[in-house]
Amino acid sequence: MRRIVITGPPPVQVLDVTGPLEVFSNVPDYQIEIVATDGSAQLQTNRGINLGGAVPRDCISGSIDTLVVAGGPGAESGQYDEAYLRWISEMAGRSRRIASICTGAFILAAAGLLDGKRVVTHWNFCDRLAREFPKVNVLPNPIFLRDGTIYTSAGITAGIDLSLALVEEDHGHQAALAVARQLVMFLVRPGGQAQYSHMLSRQATMHEPLRELQVYMLENLRADLSVEALADKMGMSPRHFARVCLRETKMNPGQFVDRLRVEAAQQMIDRSSMGLKEIADACGFGSADSMRRTFQRVMGITAGEYTQRFKRAYS
Repeated sequence: MRRIVITGPPPVQVLDVTGPLEVFSNVPDYQIEIVATDGSAQLQTNRGINLGGAVPRDCISGSIDTLVVAGGPGAESGQYDEAYLRWISEMAGRSRRIASICTGAFILAAAGLLDGKRVVTHWNFCDRLAREFPKVNVLPNPIFLRDGTIYTSAGITAGIDLSLALVEEDHGHQAALAVARQLVMFLVRPGGQAQYSHMLSRQATMHEPLRELQVYMLENLRADLSVEALADKMGMSPRHFARVCLRETKMNPGQFVDRLRVEAAQQMIDRSSMGLKEIADACGFGSADSMRRTFQRVMGITAGEYTQRFKRAYS
């Protein structure tokens, strides 16, 4: 039996716990323990519901297959219980792999387990995670990431995607597919899939000329979209245009162009039979190798890996 230990500083986001619990409970090979941090047999959630049947943390001994740390208000408070962090670090040393759900990444980071690692958390907390823990390489886009034995996932439901991926890693695609069918959900959103669409985010900008420019960019991905060319189209100096773009989109022009091209390429990969070279040309990357590097930089995986995961998930 593979031992799964799920914990988190209370109050935890309820779905961060129950999502992985449901996934792993549908596989006979897993023995799951929910661990309370306060010595009681209940884990407090953010919805006023206490999860009973929890194991006090001091009662956990022996080796662990997968340590799962849930997020929620307790993890997001910025106040980290040193005794709990030491316990997490000790449990991680006994575990084959360690995973965080949503803002549970803050607990792993505070315990020193994410230094030098590529990680993700809920998109709304990525900047804060990077700011509080500068040794951690935070990638804001992916649904989930693996770096060695450390697995991190994005917001809330992404914990289910990660849990399914762990089942697939342990027991193969068919086992994970059976769980997904039981839960009436898709298998599996690829780990590199964007948490949210930057194409759609253009609608939220307040600067009318910039909205129009973004539409132009989407319709002309093969054109020269350099800072200078875009600034000229806006009638601005490159420096002023870069400031406006950063203020409105929270990205510099180069980052925003990369995101638009990557999302356009994802849509083509998802919906067409075009090869990667054709897609790279259609989206303005110039070459498949350039697209591979841009995907890696933006999504944390290459275009080829994204293609492989998508076809595997929906074949």
